[in-house]
Amino acid sequence: MPEALTLIVLIVGLLVGSFLNVVIYRLPVMMNIAWKKECKEYLEIEDNESNKEPFNLMLPLSRCPGCNTPIKPYQNIPVFSYLFLRGKCSECKTHISLRYPLIEAFTGLASAIVAYHFGYTVEMLFALLLTWSLIALSFIDIDHQLLPDSIILPMLWLGLFLTLFSVYTDSHSGIIGAIAGYLSLWTVYQLFKLATGKDGMGYGDFKLLALFGAWLGWQYLPLIILLSSLVGAIIGISMVVLTKKDHNIPIPFGPYLAMAGWLALLWGDQINVLYLNAIGM
Repeated sequence: MPEALTLIVLIVGLLVGSFLNVVIYRLPVMMNIAWKKECKEYLEIEDNESNKEPFNLMLPLSRCPGCNTPIKPYQNIPVFSYLFLRGKCSECKTHISLRYPLIEAFTGLASAIVAYHFGYTVEMLFALLLTWSLIALSFIDIDHQLLPDSIILPMLWLGLFLTLFSVYTDSHSGIIGAIAGYLSLWTVYQLFKLATGKDGMGYGDFKLLALFGAWLGWQYLPLIILLSSLVGAIIGISMVVLTKKDHNIPIPFGPYLAMAGWLALLWGDQINVLYLNAIGM
């Protein structure tokens, strides 16, 4: 019953999307706290903030940023609570960002698409993990131009592990894909920096493409680079023209890589066939 599976995964995706909202907001803050602590230890500066309330993905419990009122469980139901509360805190009526239910709905929809595509298979389970990771990485990169190693590296190693069982690709293709994915963007970065003296992208982008190479094999890397560059160029130029955004302000490339890699995960073969037919091969 693919429809039942899709519905169940949709509900699970909505719940995961609620948690991803927490990850997207808190993980960069946690990294900043850790960096400051390491700097103080290195410089031998007394840390007066060590006794503060713990801050991680579980604690403190979610609260209203306006009145600091704890959010009750029934007020944290994905999408529906936002609609029920009409987008406002139940106590102080502070506006709740529309972004939260949109991320929940987007995660649920993307999860449902994965479930419908792969069916009840091992491929579906791991594709869901990758999808959720890519959503978190994309929004963190949009907010902070940062792709955390704490998400990318475990997923990269998981992709290499899966090649032992040829879940998405074989070991040779996965290992070569991870190496080629990293070195291809690293080479572009070095050439761009040599020519302009500026950083064209971050090291997180290299690792993200290496992740896709490990999961899907080196054969999909040209497709992912082409798709991400095309989408990135279109959106980037549109933002500069329509919003008058300064073209010197860096635009995160991670979301475009994530989008292209996710499309390749689901429909890579079909897209390759369409592309080859379009160029007459």
